[in-house]
Amino acid sequence: MSSNAQTVDDAETGLGHRPQTQGGAAQPEQEPMLSVRNIVQEFESRGPGGVKEGVVHAVSDISFDLMPGETLGIVGETGSGKSTLARAIIQVDRPKSGSVIFRDQDLTDLHRKDLKKVWANFQMVYQDPFSSLNPRWRIEDVVAEPLDSHRNLSRAERRAKVRELLELVGLDPDAYMRRRPMELSGGQAQRVAIARAIALDPAVIICDEAISSLDVLIQAQVINLFEKLRVELGLSYLFIAHDLATVKQVSDRVGVLYLGQLAEIAPSDRLYETPRHPYTRALLDSVPGLDPDTGVTKRPITLPGDVPSPLDPPSGCRFRTRCPFAQEVCATKEPLLEPCDGGGMVACHFPLDDEGRPTNGHPARAGMGEGRSPEAVDA
Repeated sequence: MSSNAQTVDDAETGLGHRPQTQGGAAQPEQEPMLSVRNIVQEFESRGPGGVKEGVVHAVSDISFDLMPGETLGIVGETGSGKSTLARAIIQVDRPKSGSVIFRDQDLTDLHRKDLKKVWANFQMVYQDPFSSLNPRWRIEDVVAEPLDSHRNLSRAERRAKVRELLELVGLDPDAYMRRRPMELSGGQAQRVAIARAIALDPAVIICDEAISSLDVLIQAQVINLFEKLRVELGLSYLFIAHDLATVKQVSDRVGVLYLGQLAEIAPSDRLYETPRHPYTRALLDSVPGLDPDTGVTKRPITLPGDVPSPLDPPSGCRFRTRCPFAQEVCATKEPLLEPCDGGGMVACHFPLDDEGRPTNGHPARAGMGEGRSPEAVDA
């Protein structure tokens, strides 16, 4: 997002958001827990012999705020930059440019040794819990690993803390402390990973496809656990997932990534009911469903075309090569992330209205009829 777009107040634009209480009333104005501004992450691509083939534009100019107690969902196709963005935020891979402000500290300016103290406030829960748990360690040692690195506890204090953490995630300490990861089911292993993640009382937990490998019933249990911990511990979540239904269920707001850029970010209910970006609309249309009133099956609509290569992204709007509403301006001018009707922000020259029709004088409204869409321009 360009600097001129940032002059709009964050509370109005949708970069920031005040989470609501269960009764629906907005909480008092709060400062962001985390402010991400203009993050760019690029990688050099090299071929045989180390010859440079180009630059992978993995994340391009992404900005948003994460508020205390908020769950921000991040969705997008495979390769859209979701996991790369998460790693850039916590500085596992330093971004090429941009800033990440956490409690008045810019993490991008910190030396590696100073980041260790900050990392205690950020924890990640991964898709495959077994790959993140040492198979040789007992569960007691797995959960205590961050305590051993950041806290100076006696043996009795360490064991008491591990027991408390296992109880908090719904596991009986007497039954699980002496087991090893391979003796657990997928759901149990993910609970252990969550217990380890909350051991240092973090402020932000990043869930990178944390439930996608679990059975549907176990997914529901883990989602309920995340919500329970959010309320009891005051956590904020960055929830990365492919499952649009799950993201809607857990998120206060949702950000939609396409080819390394933020296409739309808005309160969850608004985004799912009236998406403003054609790509968001296409994602929702690709999900099969059933009309509860008529019983008619909703068939998924496949988005035409393939995702362009991040080595050579399209000019202007990166979605234009697959967009049914693309016009010449979409190829020549990159759309800015700007406030839109109903709340949130959208990066589109012709954002959709409540009926899913393009606005801002698009030919589909002016001269092509209400129900007809123009063909996408050539790539």
